[in-house]
Amino acid sequence: MKSRVYDTVDRQLVHALQLDGRAPFSRIGEALGVSDQTVARHYARMRGEGALRVLGLTSPAALGETQWIIRVQCTPDAAASVAEALARRDDTSWVSLSSGGTEINCMTRAESGQNGNSLLLQRLPRTPSVVAVTAYCVLHIYFGGALSLVNKTDTLTPEQAALLLPDPPPPMVTEAVAVELDEADHRMLALLERDGRTGLAELADASGRSQSSVRRRMNELQAKGVLYFDVNFGRRIFGLDNAVLLWLSVSPGQLAETGRAIAEHPEVAFVCATTGPSNLHAVVICPDIPSLYTYLTTRIAALDAVRQLETTPVLRRVKAAASLPQPAAVRGG
Repeated sequence: MKSRVYDTVDRQLVHALQLDGRAPFSRIGEALGVSDQTVARHYARMRGEGALRVLGLTSPAALGETQWIIRVQCTPDAAASVAEALARRDDTSWVSLSSGGTEINCMTRAESGQNGNSLLLQRLPRTPSVVAVTAYCVLHIYFGGALSLVNKTDTLTPEQAALLLPDPPPPMVTEAVAVELDEADHRMLALLERDGRTGLAELADASGRSQSSVRRRMNELQAKGVLYFDVNFGRRIFGLDNAVLLWLSVSPGQLAETGRAIAEHPEVAFVCATTGPSNLHAVVICPDIPSLYTYLTTRIAALDAVRQLETTPVLRRVKAAASLPQPAAVRGG
């Protein structure tokens, strides 16, 4: 079967939605120099294929929650089923299979004061097929959340990006803010998590608010950094086929400097400081194995503070940022 070919408009549309997930197609078309019908057609095709989805997500930092990275070692015959079970949980994200299909990596979030996700950390070790579980507390995120690998590309010109950026731009939140979510908020956010472009009428029906109230509340939550919009996209749209997890041990005195340096690398989709045997974790995505080798032997090799490095190839993405598993069409993409 011939693989799908993506064009410039496809890539520009992904970038545009990363800048403003709810931008009208007319504004995107104006920035891209195409009609709104063309934008709508490209969006509908990629979304129908499972290669593109806008997500309305909440910031754990803004809500005072703690994020944990969990590494699960499984027997080869059960890793896939355990990964699928983790992907079905509402509190997990970025579930992937790696290391020959015997290791699962996922991120979970827990309310402040909890020692990680007690359900995960208590149940997983008692699962017969689970050999070992290691939990890393995320201490600080240098790149991730509302910022994506797409933001580092030159898919859009600076002039095009300026037409699409929200005004004012959403803040980068690193600590809790005084926001109390009520039941109406939770119903609205649940719909946005499944589809960040859900219409105001549907959001109003779900939350019991008027459309104008829904618009004001979304703007308020965005302004406080609680709500942000992300794009889940098939990496092959940008010719990116190889994802690797890096676990780095860095001199504590140079941790922040090294984290910020890695965050600037165009190959890095996520980087954070963690607890555990390694204190810096990154997700690196490259077009192919030679480019990954070049990255490790140039950019990473140039960081004097890195004392030890472990690389874990990602064999399959089971779940991306949303609380629902990715469509089968983009698994591994």
